[in-house]
Amino acid sequence: MTFRKYFFVYFFIRYTCLITCDVILKEPTVLIAILVRNKAHTLPYFLSFLEQQDYPKNRICLWIRSDNNIDNSIKILNKWIDSEGEKYHYLNIYLNTTTTGFEDERTYADWSPHRFAHVINLREEALNYAREIWADFILMLDADVFLTNSSTLRNLVLKEQTIVSPLLRSDGMYSNFWAGMTAEHYYLRTDLYEPILYREKIGCHNVPMVHSAVLIDLRRYDSDRLSYKSEKLIAYDGPVDDIITFAVGANKSGVPLHVCNDEAYGFVMVPLENKETIAEDMQRLTNTKAEILAFSDYLPLSDNLMEFVTYPQKDTLGLDHIYMINLLRRPERRNRMKRLFKEIGILAEIIDAVDGRTLNENTLKEWGVAPLPEYLDPYHKRPMTMGEIGCFLSHYVVWQKVLERGYERVMVLEDDVRFEPFFRQKVNYILAELFDLGTQWDLVYIGRKRLVKSEKPIEDSKVLVHAGYSYWTLGYILSESGAKKLVDAKPLGKLIPVDEYLPILANTHPEQQWVAQFPTRDLIMLSADPLLIYPTHYTGEDGHISDTEDSKLVQNTSAFTELENREEL
Repeated sequence: MTFRKYFFVYFFIRYTCLITCDVILKEPTVLIAILVRNKAHTLPYFLSFLEQQDYPKNRICLWIRSDNNIDNSIKILNKWIDSEGEKYHYLNIYLNTTTTGFEDERTYADWSPHRFAHVINLREEALNYAREIWADFILMLDADVFLTNSSTLRNLVLKEQTIVSPLLRSDGMYSNFWAGMTAEHYYLRTDLYEPILYREKIGCHNVPMVHSAVLIDLRRYDSDRLSYKSEKLIAYDGPVDDIITFAVGANKSGVPLHVCNDEAYGFVMVPLENKETIAEDMQRLTNTKAEILAFSDYLPLSDNLMEFVTYPQKDTLGLDHIYMINLLRRPERRNRMKRLFKEIGILAEIIDAVDGRTLNENTLKEWGVAPLPEYLDPYHKRPMTMGEIGCFLSHYVVWQKVLERGYERVMVLEDDVRFEPFFRQKVNYILAELFDLGTQWDLVYIGRKRLVKSEKPIEDSKVLVHAGYSYWTLGYILSESGAKKLVDAKPLGKLIPVDEYLPILANTHPEQQWVAQFPTRDLIMLSADPLLIYPTHYTGEDGHISDTEDSKLVQNTSAFTELENREEL
């Protein structure tokens, strides 16, 4: 064989291998189908999270339909498409600016048969289009889904299931899957739901229903049996509803549906009830953003979409002042709380916490601190930690500020809290009850760990109880009289952890040896029931950090004993 032939064969083989490898290495093609109606409030976040998916955009086609809007949905979509659209392989967009045919549904949450039929037709159109262009996958994605995990699409493609959905959390029990279905094809709660929702059982679970973010593998033969049209399904006898029709059809055709919770993938909005409005959906968005920020200090927002986002005006929720305690060396917690305050509309003063790491024998003398000699942690049987002393002093500083400034009632928050949905409204309701019922109070827990089985309710109250023995100082509302009682008891000379101190002054503490050190125990302590805030992480969970537990133990040295003797004199 001549040199020229060898040369030709060599380059032919090499070129063929390169082309073959390139095809093999390229990710499957995905069509993302998005329906939008009156989602101007969710779109900036929905689209910002979509941008951050790490799947190659040149392997993604976008199919977007929007119609019958009475808000800025189309304006936002156009702005985003102009800035980001060219990054995707292909766009199939139809944005209808007319609002004809659905005038009776402008309350937004009315789902008439007419509207269901319209959505069914659109979803079927998207499914058929994906088949026509030979897309490998189609992702049906609702515009109120927030894929906080940037690898969501990539992970789902690798699941090797015909129908798969990422588990999406909400601000409550709602999610994007059903673990059971009635004979009439409606939702049925089963014992499997919560273990999947709370990721107690990890994996991809076969369930009768998935929705809101559904990936279909069109390469599989059984995907040909899928449809949103009831007339294409085998003996369909269910309601006119796109997600139910699709799920029932899949179940009857022997195509399993899976929801995967192997990772935390994202969030979905709680849907509106019939007759609820866009304004109420905007409040649900606030709840969802607060839930996202419960687990992260990051909520992305594309520069191109910032102009479409508004925030509530900040105030102190009807109180004189709000304090938030945070260690300077925990800037991630400070930033997260600042974001939460911005989203919820809370005007708060940040108090630099007393850092237990900086405390030593000399600084404790300066503060006038002497730990109670009899104190041992009830669970670990150890003396106080420097972190616990720093925590107490941080709250003590706030109590002093309340008295110095003459505030009648304030809120005190720590920096590791998760706000319950409709937090503002619930605070307002508590304050209204305190006023309307004329209830005497010094301190009202809004977050705590209850350590007793039963507590006496406040007469005629729907949300307040007399607080029994409790732990944690996540958040509470404090009156001027309460601050005075806490300071007047002179706790620094016989210091115990702050969450032990509060029940002692309220005379609800079981340890009589400690109680005896504080003869005046008249703190009127109430609690919200249910609570308004919870910890972001519990002990033992991933991400849990305790600056009180994970610090040096205090030694009852002679210097402390001398200080105690001086205070007794």
